[in-house]
Amino acid sequence: MKSVRLLLSSALLVATAIPCVAFSHARRGPTSPKHTKPAPKHTGQRAIDDNRATEIQTALIKSGYLSGQASGHWDSQTEAAMQKFQSDNGWQTKLMPDSRAIIKLGLGPHQDAQPTASSPAFRAANPSDTPTFSQ
Repeated sequence: MKSVRLLLSSALLVATAIPCVAFSHARRGPTSPKHTKPAPKHTGQRAIDDNRATEIQTALIKSGYLSGQASGHWDSQTEAAMQKFQSDNGWQTKLMPDSRAIIKLGLGPHQDAQPTASSPAFRAANPSDTPTFSQ
């Protein structure tokens, strides 16, 4: 009877110890392929619009950095001319035109939005037109 009791208690001890052994092992991940990070999104401009390329080429031709007629396509000749223009001005030569180069070529933002004497922004800044309030 003692032997049966000893056998049952050791079997019970072994049965309760098995799940503990299973939990002590490191868990494995899923068997499906590893998840990879998505490709990073590219930011910034990748290509130059044909209309803008024509404007830049025309300005480079006027400046003497490009010869011929504007093709409207950003090609290797245009790229080389723009890099030369930027280099001559002491700017970093990149594949895309530098904003300073665009401005120097006369293709920067238009200055039409500056306040004039008749614009509301100018009138508000003029102290003689500022209304006075009396109490």
